[in-house]
Amino acid sequence: MNRLRRIMRIAPPNPDVPSSSASGGGTAACAASSPPGADPHLWLEDVLGPEPLKWVEACNARCLSSVGDPKSTETYARIKAILDSKDKIPPAYRIGSDRYYNFWQDAEHVQGIWRRTTLESYKAEAPEWTTVLDLDALPPPTTGTAKTWVWHGSTLLDEGPGGKWDRALVRLSPGGSDADTCREFDLSTESFVDPDGPGRGFALPEPAKTRVAYRSRDEVLVGTDFGGDGSTLTDSGYPRVVKSWKRGTPIEEAATVFEGERTDIAANQYAYHDRGFVHEFQLRSITFYTGKYFYRSLTAEGINGTTADAEATPFEEVPIPEDAEVGTFADMAMITLRTDFEAPGAGVTFKAGALVTLPMSELMANDWSRAFAMFEPTPSRSLSSTSECKDYTILKILEDVRTVLEFWRYDAESKSWTKQGGDDRGAVPAGEDVAVGSHCRDSSADNLLWLWRDGYLVPDALEMASAEDGCATTERVKSKPAMFDADGLTVEQKFAKSKDGTRIPYFVMRRADLTMDGDNPVLLDAYGGFEISMLPGYSAGVGAGWLERGGCKVVANIRGGGEYGPAWHQAALKEKRYKCFEDMEAVAQALIDSKLTSRERLACIGEKFVRSHVSPNCCSGSDL
Repeated sequence: MNRLRRIMRIAPPNPDVPSSSASGGGTAACAASSPPGADPHLWLEDVLGPEPLKWVEACNARCLSSVGDPKSTETYARIKAILDSKDKIPPAYRIGSDRYYNFWQDAEHVQGIWRRTTLESYKAEAPEWTTVLDLDALPPPTTGTAKTWVWHGSTLLDEGPGGKWDRALVRLSPGGSDADTCREFDLSTESFVDPDGPGRGFALPEPAKTRVAYRSRDEVLVGTDFGGDGSTLTDSGYPRVVKSWKRGTPIEEAATVFEGERTDIAANQYAYHDRGFVHEFQLRSITFYTGKYFYRSLTAEGINGTTADAEATPFEEVPIPEDAEVGTFADMAMITLRTDFEAPGAGVTFKAGALVTLPMSELMANDWSRAFAMFEPTPSRSLSSTSECKDYTILKILEDVRTVLEFWRYDAESKSWTKQGGDDRGAVPAGEDVAVGSHCRDSSADNLLWLWRDGYLVPDALEMASAEDGCATTERVKSKPAMFDADGLTVEQKFAKSKDGTRIPYFVMRRADLTMDGDNPVLLDAYGGFEISMLPGYSAGVGAGWLERGGCKVVANIRGGGEYGPAWHQAALKEKRYKCFEDMEAVAQALIDSKLTSRERLACIGEKFVRSHVSPNCCSGSDL
């Protein structure tokens, strides 16, 4: 609904523009009357101000007078019932030995509840839940105009093997803004830890764009707007300074342990346990896709006995390209590349989009002799994501935008990886998707996994599986009922040829017995940005409101997204941005040439896509 609403969003330069001029010459006229260099739309920044709200009301009125009030239609009522339905799968993850936690919202719990159950109960048709935290029952925010709290998640205290898993840092946002508050929560007593009580709980009551996480039970690493004057933030408004804050001390006494540059996006320092090893990183996020990592190896005894500001082990810069990312699995470094990288002294060049692994100690010595590419891209294959469990790293690979899972087992003694099974698993059917992840917030606990399935025409299903057999045997735990009638509907994947010859994949949802006469209504969707892949997923609103009624939906995987890895994204950046326009035009033309639809029966939907893709095509001389 938001995506369709934004199609009609055209903002006038100032509230003095008559409503009849809001989409035409009035914009230019008022822009000309603005002071030179001034932003003529700056008045819209006051999103709750009387003039912007008056303009919104006028836009809504024009829309309703033109197309009618959707609330009076049967389709609106049906889609609303689908969105309000409790027939959803509540994702639950284990914390500690036997409790599975889920955050849930419905008509009764508008702001939501954090709740728990057991695995046995979770598998039942009607699980017995115990409420841990009720956001609707909390006293309202006392800052700003917000009336309610919005859940921003929790960060757990991980003390490594034998840890209690009894504390969490709960982040709540007043009204749902980017800024949030943070309070320590005791999972054993199911209550907040009073900062003034005997527990001396950690609390950051002032909303800010804060990053905070445990380093040990009595120490957190925190980056926020210290002092409230913005001096410890970057120009982007995110934390630039990280401090070590000890339990029971005022935050004003927290010791600075890391600083980034004001021009960076953000700075962060974080430490964690990983299968018997302890890692601590500092990170300067220089841009959205580049950064500098610094690292030191610690021990469990060391991190619990020495605070970050007193730790004598120095940080050293991680010798990887600035556009690469690094994580760990036990004592191994896991490096994701965004550009080709020639490994020093190893005589090998790893491709952009590769996942490279080697012992962390050897990486820090810049010794790449044992570096190994767990994944290397091909023209048709890219790495979509990775997940972990106790002994395995699982790769989600896209083969022409169809998911394949690979399971790699780690042997700690030889510091080597072995791929489990062969390559005959195959990709999922066209228009479907699958994803896996640990069933536990501590992924090193065991090898059990949650396996999620869905597709354009396939409702969500949740299964429990094991990495040890590559998820060959699964147990169905939950499934969502069908929300629309998919009988007679089909999904097919096709490819269009863009202007420079690049193959552009797209999915078509339609009736199987449809007549290819050029008269079918088609909605063409795409994104093409931020290396985000448009993967299949169940949309009951699309099914009930469009496909059942004879409409066709097309999803185009254009350049700028992540469907074929970093290179696919980089192919439509900056001066090459026009490539995604050409991709979109190629798909649209293919739909017309195949007689699926015609120019008059083809419409485009999306968010940034509508503004940045359709407008250039309208001005490019295209016949579309």
